[in-house]
Amino acid sequence: MNISFIWHMHQPDYRDANGIVQMPWVFLHAIKDYYDMPWMMAIHGGMKATFNITAPLIEQLKLYYDDAAKYDKFLSLWVNDPYFLQENDRNWILKLCKSTQFDTMVKPFDRYVELYNQEHFNNSELIDLEMMFMLSWCGVYLRKSSSVVKELIKKQRDYSCEDKVWLLKELSSFVSHIFEYYTQLHNDGVISLCTTPLNHPILPLLVDMNNALSANPNTNIPKEHISLRDDALKQVQKAKELFEDTFGFLPNGFWPAEGAVDEKSVALLRECGIKWIATDEAILFKSLNSDYRANLYTPYDYDGMCIGFRDHYLSDLIGFTYRHKNTHEASQHFMDELLKIENINSADTVFVILDGENAWEFFTNNGYDFFNALYNDLQNASWCKTLTMDEVYELPKKELPFLAAGSWIHGEFNTWVGHSEKTRGWELIYLTKRDYERHKDNLDEHTKEKISEHFLAAECSDWFWWYGDDHYTEFGVEFDELFRNHLINIYDLMDVTAPADILIPIIKDKSAQNFWLKPQSDISPLVNGKRDSFFEWIGAGVIDESKLFSTMDKQRGPIKKIYYGQDDEKIYFSFEIKMKKLCIDSIMELIIEPLNIRGNIKFKTQKTFIGDLEVDVACENWLEMSIDKTKIKEDEIFIRFEVKDGSKVVQTLPGFGELKLDLGNDYSQNWFI
Repeated sequence: MNISFIWHMHQPDYRDANGIVQMPWVFLHAIKDYYDMPWMMAIHGGMKATFNITAPLIEQLKLYYDDAAKYDKFLSLWVNDPYFLQENDRNWILKLCKSTQFDTMVKPFDRYVELYNQEHFNNSELIDLEMMFMLSWCGVYLRKSSSVVKELIKKQRDYSCEDKVWLLKELSSFVSHIFEYYTQLHNDGVISLCTTPLNHPILPLLVDMNNALSANPNTNIPKEHISLRDDALKQVQKAKELFEDTFGFLPNGFWPAEGAVDEKSVALLRECGIKWIATDEAILFKSLNSDYRANLYTPYDYDGMCIGFRDHYLSDLIGFTYRHKNTHEASQHFMDELLKIENINSADTVFVILDGENAWEFFTNNGYDFFNALYNDLQNASWCKTLTMDEVYELPKKELPFLAAGSWIHGEFNTWVGHSEKTRGWELIYLTKRDYERHKDNLDEHTKEKISEHFLAAECSDWFWWYGDDHYTEFGVEFDELFRNHLINIYDLMDVTAPADILIPIIKDKSAQNFWLKPQSDISPLVNGKRDSFFEWIGAGVIDESKLFSTMDKQRGPIKKIYYGQDDEKIYFSFEIKMKKLCIDSIMELIIEPLNIRGNIKFKTQKTFIGDLEVDVACENWLEMSIDKTKIKEDEIFIRFEVKDGSKVVQTLPGFGELKLDLGNDYSQNWFI
């Protein structure tokens, strides 16, 4: 059996109009993950994998080479003496320094634990918190290999501003060699490297918007759509140029953004010299009109393009499930799953493709122990070996006569077009493109190039992800403004007044939709009261009580947000709380109608019964609970909560009244991967 791992290394573009990175996640993942992931594999001789490095990641990581704080808002504040910080900057530093995962990243440092729950800081304490934050993000390689990091970790307290400068200089130097390390491993045959079109666009929608209808005939696409194939070609060509400039060679393969493919975009990639791509199993099953899983485990040839199809289940085991398991238990479980496939056909090739950076902060020791166990087990299994995608390309392939259009979310494109807001975004791009075609003959080449950059940026998938009501963000208005500003800038460069349509926000006041996102899929989170992965709650409903209060002018309570959802057996709730003392002093009354059930829940209690319904409760950093629904006969119930401090009701949830739950809801149309 062959196993081909593809690790997708990507961060969104956090730069503002002045080129300043507004959030530090590229840098933090660089010191924790971007070197560690290939290094953890390479120390196990004979292991191989493929790494997909996206253009926004490449461009932003290079900003940290010489002066890490120069182009990063957070680092420019972090490195300074807190005495000179404005109050809002100080509060922002505190917010980020307390955003670290507690169990896996804070707990290993006694001083960090000591400071984590503190509310007020003098300047000396803030410097200690800043240092603990940065050191907690240093990966296993740095902790083992950097004398500076080791010495500063040993110190634990009473840090100085000079220590911050010393550490940042060390980390900046480390970051500047990451891509050199990838190049070295590629040249040694240990890894393959690939990339994604420049601004992470949904290539099939650029080439032909009718692909959205092909994937789902009910999709509402713009009536006057035009092909943006020329832009799609530029997205691919410019990504190749940046990749070659960074690594010294051209990539053989691409991971299409969001695994989005169709026959025309694959033909374009092939035209650009791309030999292989990868996407999700849902596309294969649609292409074959069959979900027979034995079809999955082989490379395919579609019209001269080699394609690997991702095993959804195995990939999600690593990304979402194994952090809850014992290291060796998780590795053995993965090997057992592989062996089931091996027993069917020993010639199989299995494709495991997932995010290469965001999951590991939820693993003990940044995933090092898990990967050490997994790579040892893979090496010791004589019946399997790992291959890069460049090596997979050389294997015999099964012919694929037809390739369905779709992405790895629903096997459709409705995440990026269909909702009125998403479709409106495309309409504005088409409007701007038509106006550009009328005026371009009056423009010089430099201006045309600037305009092209704005078009390519406006075609980024991220804008359309946040339009509509299928995903939740507090920064929707800001995303909307950034998107439309690219189009406004095009008109400015043409010296043409922008149409009023582009000046009007796409995201408007939506009343309840501002604070209420309905559930999109089943969820089965672990109820432990901790700040676990947000992935557990993907697809959950979200009620933002803080926005509800501002809309209805109600007094704020200790709970800011409610996340909720269900699976076949339980209803789940997670409450984001302002005060940890809530878990110590308060109780919550649960009211369920029409069951006429009501009863108090003490947060210290792990398990209780309200009526004949079993309720599990956990309260640490979050208040979480599950309610057994197997004994509920009604199809619909209405739930309310009252938070009490003594006999006083300090908050009623949800703030708009009762939460209606359809216990038989089928979310299969909303599932995404």
